Amino acid sequence: MRSASPAGRVAGGPDAPGKCILLVEDDDILRGAMQMVLEWEGYRVACAGDGLEALARLREGCRPSLILLDVLLPVLDGVRFRQWQRRDPGLAKIPVVVVSALDAFDCPEAAAHVRKPFAAEELLEAVRRHG
Repeated sequence: MRSASPAGRVAGGPDAPGKCILLVEDDDILRGAMQMVLEWEGYRVACAGDGLEALARLREGCRPSLILLDVLLPVLDGVRFRQWQRRDPGLAKIPVVVVSALDAFDCPEAAAHVRKPFAAEELLEAVRRHG
């Protein structure tokens, strides 16, 4: 069951100011908290609960300036998501910041790695730097 903030929701709609971020996280509570922090900073946030859902959002036309990606996901994990993303020329250039309890080497070619648990400012710094 999804949280009160449904997956795929883009806060503020298409005309909202700020860059759009695709947040791929399967934990409803953590996803909601991350979404809230990002929206408070003026970002628009689209959400997906797993890698397959994230690929579907991207193929439907969601073009974020950055993807925040957990590695340990159901259905299609973060490593396999990255393999699919890098194979698609239209998606390959979107930078990815891995947000995971795993080490950085567990998801190749990420722009950055934020290790869970993290402080909100650490997440925002990675988003500002790479988004």
